[in-house]
Amino acid sequence: MIDAVDLFCGAGGLTAGMRQAGIEVHAGYDIEAQCRHAYEVNNQAVFVDQDVKSLSKEQLEAWYPRVDGRYRLLAGCAPCQPFSTYNQGRDTSADSKWPLLYHFARLIRELQPELVTMENVPDVTKHEVYDDFVKNLETQGYKVWAEPVACVEYGLPQLRRRHVLLASKLGPIKLIEPTHRDAPVSVQEMIGDLPRIAAGDCDPHDPMHRAATLTPINLQRILNSREGGTWRDWPPHLVADCHRKPSGKTYASVYGRMSRNKPSPTMTTLCYGFGNGRFGHYEQARALSLREAAILQSFPRNYEFMPPDRITFKAVGRMIGNAVPVRLGEVIGQSLMSHVRAYEQHLHQ
Repeated sequence: MIDAVDLFCGAGGLTAGMRQAGIEVHAGYDIEAQCRHAYEVNNQAVFVDQDVKSLSKEQLEAWYPRVDGRYRLLAGCAPCQPFSTYNQGRDTSADSKWPLLYHFARLIRELQPELVTMENVPDVTKHEVYDDFVKNLETQGYKVWAEPVACVEYGLPQLRRRHVLLASKLGPIKLIEPTHRDAPVSVQEMIGDLPRIAAGDCDPHDPMHRAATLTPINLQRILNSREGGTWRDWPPHLVADCHRKPSGKTYASVYGRMSRNKPSPTMTTLCYGFGNGRFGHYEQARALSLREAAILQSFPRNYEFMPPDRITFKAVGRMIGNAVPVRLGEVIGQSLMSHVRAYEQHLHQ
């Protein structure tokens, strides 16, 4: 019913979610060649290592079957660094990622797919390039729905907020209603049954279930950390120099354990490091394993990111943190499928 191409596809979070919703994703484009293995092995789609800036309408058209009753979807989640809170107040105009939304808009204008989706950080709406993107869609006859989404309300066990845009030439469209607004999924529900491992160890049955090593002082810090607490719970001799300064006393979210009965914090590219956020395991004396971080991003438990002998924390952490959560991709896919079914039903009345 819906055929899709995924621009800026990364390791395939959006593609995997849309496929779970029944959308046929034929290809993903990205310049991060390391993502090829994860994208192709798990998604039965082709990874194309090509810059979207050089992508043409003809190249995209080749992926869509010429069959009546099929609808074309162009999906794109341009890298969010220029729009992130971290860059508030910085001059990011020279960032090479900045024009990518304009190139996405160009490809929509040339291809004229029936359906479009875009996902980014909530602060993307504060930038002129986003306003231009929406105006371009509307002037071409697309009906646009665009709002911030609390992913935890859709069953993602993570306090992640994203801005989601859906656009259709078939008529008004919107995201499906929240599925877990009153029943958020907790960390323990998702990772509580994984085998216990120590810092620096790896589960012999899963090369992704590995935890980073801890320095002796960080091992003492996590042993003195309580679930859901902060570094303020430590004895004075363990407190880091940066937290002794007036400027560091407000940063309570680093060197923390998660709470087992709550959703996790947002998974970042450094989600495997105890000192990089509240990424300490709620019970064990270590940071999250790569597998646990991927599960909290709603990747299937058997999702393969790299060949086992090539896994590194930095490379896989980057893929996990930059990914569209699979569950959010599924919700986007379900919304698009529901929209097309309603359109078809209206046609045949």
